[in-house]
Amino acid sequence: MGNTKHDGPIKLAKKPDPDLWVSKVPFGLGKIKPHHIRDTMKVAWENKDNLPYATRILTQGVCDGCALGVSGLKDQTLTGPHLCTTRLNVLRLNTMPAIKEELLHADIDDLRKMSSTELRKLGRIPYPIIRKPGDRKFSRISWDDALDKIADKIKSLDPKQYAFYSTSRGITNEAYYTVGKVARFLGTNNIDNASRICHSPSKTALNRSVGIGASSCNYKDWIGTDVLVFWGSVAANNQPVSTKYMYAAKRKGTKIIIINPYHEPAMDNYWIPSIAESALFGTKIADDVYQVNIGGDIAFMHGIMKHWFEMEEIEHGSAIDHKFVAEHVNGLEELKEKATSYEWEQLVKSSGISKEQMIQLAELLAKSKSAVFVWSMGLTQHRFGTDNISQVANLALLRGFIGRENCGLMPIRGHSGVQGSGEMGADPFVLPGGGMDDSNRYRVEKIWGFDIPEWQGDIVGVSLENALLPEDHERKLNLYYMSGGNFLETMPDPEFVKDALENVDIRVHQDIIFNTSTFLDARDAVIVLPAMTRYEQPGGGTSTSTERMVYFSPEIKGPRIEEARAEWEIYVDLAKRVKPEEQHLIDFKDPYEIRNEIAKTAPNYDGIQHLKNKGDLFQWGGAWLCEGGLCPTPDGKGNLISVELPELRKPEGHFYVTTRRGKQFNSMIYGEKDPFNDADRYDVLMNPADGEKHDISEGDAIVVFNQHGTFNGRAKFVPLKEGNIEVHWPEGNSLIPKGVYEKYAGIPEYNTAVIVEKAETYYAHKDTKYVEKRVEELEMEVN
Repeated sequence: MGNTKHDGPIKLAKKPDPDLWVSKVPFGLGKIKPHHIRDTMKVAWENKDNLPYATRILTQGVCDGCALGVSGLKDQTLTGPHLCTTRLNVLRLNTMPAIKEELLHADIDDLRKMSSTELRKLGRIPYPIIRKPGDRKFSRISWDDALDKIADKIKSLDPKQYAFYSTSRGITNEAYYTVGKVARFLGTNNIDNASRICHSPSKTALNRSVGIGASSCNYKDWIGTDVLVFWGSVAANNQPVSTKYMYAAKRKGTKIIIINPYHEPAMDNYWIPSIAESALFGTKIADDVYQVNIGGDIAFMHGIMKHWFEMEEIEHGSAIDHKFVAEHVNGLEELKEKATSYEWEQLVKSSGISKEQMIQLAELLAKSKSAVFVWSMGLTQHRFGTDNISQVANLALLRGFIGRENCGLMPIRGHSGVQGSGEMGADPFVLPGGGMDDSNRYRVEKIWGFDIPEWQGDIVGVSLENALLPEDHERKLNLYYMSGGNFLETMPDPEFVKDALENVDIRVHQDIIFNTSTFLDARDAVIVLPAMTRYEQPGGGTSTSTERMVYFSPEIKGPRIEEARAEWEIYVDLAKRVKPEEQHLIDFKDPYEIRNEIAKTAPNYDGIQHLKNKGDLFQWGGAWLCEGGLCPTPDGKGNLISVELPELRKPEGHFYVTTRRGKQFNSMIYGEKDPFNDADRYDVLMNPADGEKHDISEGDAIVVFNQHGTFNGRAKFVPLKEGNIEVHWPEGNSLIPKGVYEKYAGIPEYNTAVIVEKAETYYAHKDTKYVEKRVEELEMEVN
């Protein structure tokens, strides 16, 4: 895809730059901010029983936190050590001893009283356990008996009636590849992974726009680009090491633009602990912040393009790179017709951004010679997520911001394992090396030596819905095999999720720790299998970063959970029990064999077979995908995709709500207070003007409700776009409708219309038809 190779890390400027300082008061004393030193000491104390092992994990292993790709304490972007609180918080999962037997086999109701945070602290799952209907506690079971029971159930079912799911919990490429292959070996395409609920629209949109399914550029391209745009991404909170890259970019003169409904304090000012100057005086990150309505991004981007086409009417070439477009892009006239068809009033109302602000950003981008667009769930978790990302790609293609240094499209990944999941084929729509089209399927079948089912597999949300189908339905889900994951805390409508999970005959939880979903009932049995972490797996494992770096993480000497097994090894053992007569087709002996096969099956990963020592890595696709403007599409060109303005109707005085992250890593919560704004987990973030309009004061008990659910919290006033509110995820998931999926990528919708009222008003009318009437009005208006 590109010939240029990544040329390794660069040095930070050493001379201080007081113009970037937040305050001359050292260490941000008196300000609401993370306390990195205190948090580091806390982590050290938590790991005191295994401190030498913890140190080896940090210095020898590849980070199992976000997907920046830190190997040991180094990365490929900047020289010097890199360590963040996200990685430190995850560390204890790898060093914990086994759960004490009296807790492991405690009464199920006592375990159900515990939160996932409390359960996480109990320790590691030590051996296979099982619980059947009526059992008050889990019982120990042998590996043979556990896997035989699962295998016997699979043999009794139609392949459309069981499904596999793999989370991003430190899982390696080898595990993803094996579970994807095992699912097809067992005859099912019902295999999905955690990227379904985070970045699936990114992959779908980038494929249709430019023919790629990953970031086109590197983190190094942030440093020295004219403009770095974060669209719906709070990288400082979710990928803290990235603040070093932002600092380096600022030192090179890069202008950083934030587009988000909430003026996120983490993306405004940050104290970077590993840079002395920033640790002392902080760093101003954002140059400009555009507060867009929830779901208003498409309108905002239409506004930018509308102004570009108006600029072109006055002076040809003032906004669009015509040479690049003529040589490398399709669909200019169609996009021009769409973008100019909307009136400014429509775009302002939908986006929440004034015409003047849209013109301001449009002209900044038009005058820039380079730009990198970074986005995350603020753009993807919508029922029109793919269109959101295609709009971003439209901006890049019109300006030629792709395929060269300091330019590109980057869906920044929130977990170290998730980029590789789809590329390894753990996805109902893809196989290693490509999609489920006939040509790729035939190619993979020849390598694997068995037929791959042709029918379309189900995404995770549909699999859950299928658990509630009639017994005689061909897709009634009767066995769900989950590697990690807690759908109770990640999917919309937790009550529905509970009903679905409890209506499965056998539910398998392959994991390292308990979570709240482990204790739900099943009709026949709940089986829990203990997995190894990535640092325990013999032969090591690999993971793929946001920038397509494939890193080798070695096995690290240390204590072991005696009966825990490598994730890939468990899948292989199960498959051999289901089809013993064909076990030679699936019988991997070690991860080296898996990597050798990956190199053949997924051509981009040719090179993974050579990774075997600490520090080994390679980047698939070269430094830039679409280098020189050449896209891996059928005609070699990028496609401008014309998208409609989404309808975002809500009654006057009502709100759009979205979810946000606090002191947490994905669904794992590490603190009740957000270190950037001091918000509690049950605070409802809203604009002070909205509070005044609805007679709500800061700290008031309020109820957020709609036809889907109710959320009780307290008002917290923050600089959030008027007419929008934010609640923490997963606490606010009860408000999100189930079964609403993006039509191209299948991501659930995580935004909806709600009513906000003071608790005293809501409960005073609870026994009347008042609340029901308000919900009915809301439903009529929105639908």
